[in-house]
Amino acid sequence: MKKLYIPVFILIIFCFTSCVDIEEHYDFKLDGSCNVVYGFDMGRAVSVFKNLMSDSLKQTPQFNLVKDTTMSFLAAMPDSLEHKLSKDELAMANNSNLSIKMDLQKNIMKMSITHTAKNATDLQYYLDHLSKISMGSQLDAVTKKNKQTSGFDAQQLVAGQDYYQYEVTPHKFYRIIDKTKFNAFLKKTQNTLVMAKAMLIDMPYKVILNFAKPVKKVNNPKAIVSADRKHITLVTTMDDMIKNPSVMNLKIDF
Repeated sequence: MKKLYIPVFILIIFCFTSCVDIEEHYDFKLDGSCNVVYGFDMGRAVSVFKNLMSDSLKQTPQFNLVKDTTMSFLAAMPDSLEHKLSKDELAMANNSNLSIKMDLQKNIMKMSITHTAKNATDLQYYLDHLSKISMGSQLDAVTKKNKQTSGFDAQQLVAGQDYYQYEVTPHKFYRIIDKTKFNAFLKKTQNTLVMAKAMLIDMPYKVILNFAKPVKKVNNPKAIVSADRKHITLVTTMDDMIKNPSVMNLKIDF
């Protein structure tokens, strides 16, 4: 069953290298649970790459594949990675969903990762371990097959995004960027980021947090707080982060 999704993942790599239109959603519930969604819309990147592709590549079955599917993260995981994960990490992967909507001929390429954390401890664990089971790690094998197609090293961009330090309790959500890890990430992905910028791909990044009760304190001046103080939105770009990594720091007391 897993082999059926390999063509889909190859195309994800092809598009995901530009990290276009990233959105993180956190919905905190009264019972302490939290729904988390990482959404990636790569439609604009697809339209850019199509102009650089040969007609023969556009005619391949992989490029004409249409998908609209949802599966558990564990089901999408290759055996080689599955064997490396702990029991808790496997359970987390099984309780997380991967959704893919793709029609490259129509410039549609969307992916989302969803997870419901039962409480603050569960959310902390999820955020601390997501990068270990993320697409970059899962796609290690197929990136080697597709480098001649994309010209990028996609795994560096995806798997390298483990530069946040989280502190989550029932009444706080803190996320601080680790500048040492972030600088290491920039060094590894420098060529990819330069290429994306040359192709006018601006890589916007949005974080949306919804709360059941009004938040008490938010420390980021760029964060937009709704009138009822239950919704927080932070919008930036990779360029902004490179200039000032602290722009993505969040300390929210609620």
